[in-house]
Amino acid sequence: MAGRRPLRRGAALAPWLLLALLLGRARAAHIKKAEAAASPARGGSQGMRYLSDAELGASLRSLAEEEAPAGLARLFSIGRSGEGRELWVLRLSAGLPEAGADPGGPPLPGRPQVKLVANMHGDEALGRALLVRLARELVSGWLRGDGRARRLLGSTDLYLLPSLNPDGFARAREGSCDDARDQAGPSDGGRTNARGQDLNRSFPDQFGGGPPDLAAVPEVRALMDWMRRNRFVLSGNLHGGSVVASYPFDDSAVHQVSGKYSKSADDEVFRYLAKAYASNHPIMKTGTPNCPGEEEETFEDGITNGAQWYDVQGGMQDYNYVWANCFEVTFELSCCKYPPASQLEKEWENNQESLLTFIEKVHIGIKGFVKDAVTGAGLENTTIAVAGIAHNITTGQFGDYYRLLVPGTYNITAAVVGYLPVTIENIEVKEGNATMVNFSLQPTIVVMVPSKPTQDALVLSTDSVTNTTNMTNTEMPTSAHQAIQPEDFRHHHFPDMEIFLRRYANEYPSITRLYSVGKSVEQMELYVMEISDNPGIHEAGEPEFKYIGNMHGNEVVGRELLLNLIEYLCKNYGSDPEVTDLVQKTRIHIMPSMNPDGYEKSQEGDRSGIVGRNNSNNYDLNRNFPDQFFQVTDPPQPETIAVKSWLKSYPFVLSANLHGGSLVVNYPYDDDQRGVATYSRSPDDAVFQQIALSYAKENAQMFQGHPCKDMYPEEYFPHGITNGAHWYNVPGGMQDWNYLNTNCFEVTIELGCVKYPKAEELPKYWEQNRRSLLNFIKQVHRGVKGFVLDATDRRGVLNATISVANLDHPVSTYKGGDYWRLLTQGTYNITASARGYNSESKTVKVGDKYAVQVNFTLTRKASVLEEGKVPDLNMVDTDDPITKEFETLIKNLTAENGLEHLLLSSADVRPYRYRPYNGVSMFLRGLNLNYPLITNLTSLGQSVEFRHIWSLEISNKPNQSEPEEPKIRFVAGIHGNAPVGTELLLALAEFLCMNYKKNLAITKLIDKTRIVIVPSLNPDGREIAQERDCTSKIGQTNSHGKDLDTDFTSNSSKHSSAREPETRAIIENLIEKQDFSLSVALDGGSLLVTYPYDKPVQTVENKETFKHLAYLYANNHPTMHLGQPNCPNKSDENIPGGVLPGAEWHSHLGSMKDYSVTYGHCPEITVYTGCCYFPSAGQLPALWAENKKSLLSMLVEVHKGVYGFVHDRHGRPVSKAQIVLNEGVKVCTKEGGYFHVLLAPGYHDIHAIADGYQKQHVQVLVRHDIATFVPIQFDMDNKIFGLPRELVVTVAGATMSALILTSCIIWCVCSIKSNRHKDGFHRLRQHHDDYEDEIRMMSAGSKKSLLSHEFQDETDTEEETVYSSKH
Repeated sequence: MAGRRPLRRGAALAPWLLLALLLGRARAAHIKKAEAAASPARGGSQGMRYLSDAELGASLRSLAEEEAPAGLARLFSIGRSGEGRELWVLRLSAGLPEAGADPGGPPLPGRPQVKLVANMHGDEALGRALLVRLARELVSGWLRGDGRARRLLGSTDLYLLPSLNPDGFARAREGSCDDARDQAGPSDGGRTNARGQDLNRSFPDQFGGGPPDLAAVPEVRALMDWMRRNRFVLSGNLHGGSVVASYPFDDSAVHQVSGKYSKSADDEVFRYLAKAYASNHPIMKTGTPNCPGEEEETFEDGITNGAQWYDVQGGMQDYNYVWANCFEVTFELSCCKYPPASQLEKEWENNQESLLTFIEKVHIGIKGFVKDAVTGAGLENTTIAVAGIAHNITTGQFGDYYRLLVPGTYNITAAVVGYLPVTIENIEVKEGNATMVNFSLQPTIVVMVPSKPTQDALVLSTDSVTNTTNMTNTEMPTSAHQAIQPEDFRHHHFPDMEIFLRRYANEYPSITRLYSVGKSVEQMELYVMEISDNPGIHEAGEPEFKYIGNMHGNEVVGRELLLNLIEYLCKNYGSDPEVTDLVQKTRIHIMPSMNPDGYEKSQEGDRSGIVGRNNSNNYDLNRNFPDQFFQVTDPPQPETIAVKSWLKSYPFVLSANLHGGSLVVNYPYDDDQRGVATYSRSPDDAVFQQIALSYAKENAQMFQGHPCKDMYPEEYFPHGITNGAHWYNVPGGMQDWNYLNTNCFEVTIELGCVKYPKAEELPKYWEQNRRSLLNFIKQVHRGVKGFVLDATDRRGVLNATISVANLDHPVSTYKGGDYWRLLTQGTYNITASARGYNSESKTVKVGDKYAVQVNFTLTRKASVLEEGKVPDLNMVDTDDPITKEFETLIKNLTAENGLEHLLLSSADVRPYRYRPYNGVSMFLRGLNLNYPLITNLTSLGQSVEFRHIWSLEISNKPNQSEPEEPKIRFVAGIHGNAPVGTELLLALAEFLCMNYKKNLAITKLIDKTRIVIVPSLNPDGREIAQERDCTSKIGQTNSHGKDLDTDFTSNSSKHSSAREPETRAIIENLIEKQDFSLSVALDGGSLLVTYPYDKPVQTVENKETFKHLAYLYANNHPTMHLGQPNCPNKSDENIPGGVLPGAEWHSHLGSMKDYSVTYGHCPEITVYTGCCYFPSAGQLPALWAENKKSLLSMLVEVHKGVYGFVHDRHGRPVSKAQIVLNEGVKVCTKEGGYFHVLLAPGYHDIHAIADGYQKQHVQVLVRHDIATFVPIQFDMDNKIFGLPRELVVTVAGATMSALILTSCIIWCVCSIKSNRHKDGFHRLRQHHDDYEDEIRMMSAGSKKSLLSHEFQDETDTEEETVYSSKH
């Protein structure tokens, strides 16, 4: 860059000056002819010229204050030159805040700052003219609605400084390309400032040299002061004298004149940025500027390291990088430093795309916010460090940061004094927009608490590193300056409203996200505008709020107020403290119209009518929600179903439903069990009164309590609020359903007596309700908030219960363990509990302002072990970095928007046609040939007509046994007339292959998973099916006319011999291998997911797991989870959550799903991709877009559940051991003793059984975001004499029992006989005298006979013996 070239080069160019001047004039003549010819097309861009200092100021002022729309441009000065000229800066960005103390105004949160500086050397004037032209082009582009200009200025804070050296420019001469007087001093032709100082040698230098004399360079001092007040991310320094992009460092420690490559820590980033400019410049990208006197000078790719070109000490670009957050590149724009004005138009054409592309590169790398985990406040000056790159940046005043990085994987650390540092690993940066990476830092400062606390001691605040209870006493700021008010006051019909919403989503992309929760009866989108500093992301600890309007179609004020609110929040963000604080600390969702169909039927001027009140099916949506007291008999409406699903998908804390027809805030309950108008108190009646009053008190007319005197003269609502049922009974209302079925507290706000006022009255409604709308949002920050954490791993506990003593209304935690619970001021006993954990209680004092933070750390309950010891939950080796890395990946992909980020960072495919059998075969062979290292193509068998049933395995070791890795199969085409699944699986296969080694996440998934894809199970049926035939059954069966999904019958030899060849192939070669963890089957004919069983059964083992898998697929589909397939002839069909048991959908026997579960021990779900069996090929891209996230979610889910290995006490694996889950589901260990089974999140019982070993048992907690590892050891060989211990013990026990029983019997018999002998002889003695003579006379035989007779008598009862004795 001649602007930074050593003086030695100037003298060498003297002989060329005359020639260059003549050539320049000759070229100018031709350029003028070209301009004259093109002038009609150019319009306002003709006549580009250099402006004097006075003209420059006037031109920029006119552009900022007259030509640009309000809030888009601001002109200010950062100081004065040595001769007193202003150093003008033009700031361009949408929605600029008021200037305040800084003439340039405060920064805009969420928008990175970019600056372009020109004319640093006064005689290098091209950049000065180009920046003026750039400013005009951007403003005119904005006014024209140019998409690129609007995106750039809506997401970037741009600063243009056309002349840093106006004094030098005043001395320079137009047409001077490389003046012979190019030497230091006031006669140098304008290169230096008024005091003879080269501004690009006057900055502090990292490689030595004394501090610069800033008094001699007021321009440099002004620029440095300006940089300190801002946080510029990217900068360009525009010079002249060559055509090249030069990047840091500009000098080195040895100060070698040239040839010394002085590499910065971010050398890759700088090369990337330099190439971004050079590659879009027609001359620069060639690398051969061909400047006079330097014809041999070349630069590869048009870029160069500064010091390698030549050493420049004290340069500005190095100062930006070393002493600030800013990455600056220097651009040499033309060989001629001050080309004639006639050449400016051509130079603009050369540089226009380069300038715009370079500015857009400020959005690469990573960005985010660093916040205090306790207060949620942004942490300024936090250091953001990237592992392996020795250059840190710091956060701005909002805690926001932007770190430029080239595509790759990084570990990022955020650290600041007073907080524990946090490192997030394996962040993937892709080409394009920056990856969002937010940090939440825990304070390390311990706030003292009263000594000797008891269990029930009142907690005001504790160490936030452990369990925290911290109260912020500051209120949210209230706007102290004049906010920008809405201008769009009119009634918006649906197309108008849709355009309005898209417009604001497009103009404010950094804080908005437009999405739809479903469709109305007439297929109008139910739009929601999200407004947040991180749109699309639930930030743990940040509450979610919603407004819903126009539930009754003819009550329109709420609809218009919510559109006004969207405009107000967007336009005032970054400038109004109140709005900025709300948006940064709250995730706000606004649904302007819940009943767009009814609105279109309504009529302006309607005061109290009912036309348009109901939806298109003529149902009142506010009587259509399930009710606690009454059975709602009306069928659920599409709008109701969509909203209920929406409310279950987000952790809303507070809500308002905007109505019309009166002027009051109505709070739960809306009805009571008797159905009469009476006060129906909810457990949180005090909270509802408080939040209702927060709205009413800001609306003066509402607060008076006499809303509609001319219509309802007797109606009175004290302070403008009322209990719903006390006013009148509303069964089936939405506000009660919110409170009873979610964490959300909702009130209904009646906004005015006239339901559909005239458009000219709308500004009045905004003025009456503006403060109320903002104040009501603030109420979401009251009560208590915090986290429930697992004491073992410090992770958040999902669905933990937060209960408040004496308030019968618990709330639950969200994914990160965060919760919010609205409460009034007072002292409460709060308990956190979760299944499998010991509960914890705290007594907390809640103030009247901001929420109290109360964190809970729960310990797990001890597992009950039977007959052996088994390790408990999550016993994975956390020291294994590969395992930890993969765990982190699965957790990140499970997190909200995790899969979206994966898809955005991946190369995509676009299915565009259906493939017949030969096409499928060729495609699969093509994948195998192109990706041989990760694919294996095999035939499972053949169809009736001898077509192959192909199976493609995708794995890093295809066709190799890896029992430790989970295995998933995707099957499609069981019905040949529904080939969408086939094309989706082919797209999935190509998507995975093409992203392998290109996308880190997909690479790791393939490396850790065995994926089997069977795209067409019924190729014969597919061959005869017809495209665009949505209902035909042609091709549904195989060539034998058999529906294959009824052919998976029992495993008996009788049935197996009669199976179809297609069925037999998949049973024998896939299902009966029993090594799959999950199976997903794709079919057509509706839009839902079914889970086992298809046959009617009384009980379903593992039902919760099946449901969990089905809901996971449906919830990742944009419309399936809404439960409204809207199939022809079934438009009123409602499938809750888009999920049903198979038997409830189409009950039948012999299904593949049931066989997989029963005989393959593998859960299988069936996905019905759409109502039409065989839609047109033109619909395939949309179908792929709808299903790819769900399909990928299955790849992630297969890595969850429970896995482990079974071994004996010697470490030998035990294969074919039986793992019994919850006393029902059974799987067997594979080779190496490995097992893996998917289970729904929660606690589960596991029994391990193996022949010859003692049964083991453990209770295991399965997490929603990570697998649970359970190694099982059989401690004892369970064999005796080579026989199973149980058999030996049983036989021995039986033998001993028999011996003991026999002994007892013998003893008893002997005892009885002995007693009889004794008794007989005793009695003989007693009767001795009576029998003496007789005995003498008897013989021995006679004695024996007598004795026998006597003993025979003794066999009678005891009573008979006594009687005989007496006689």
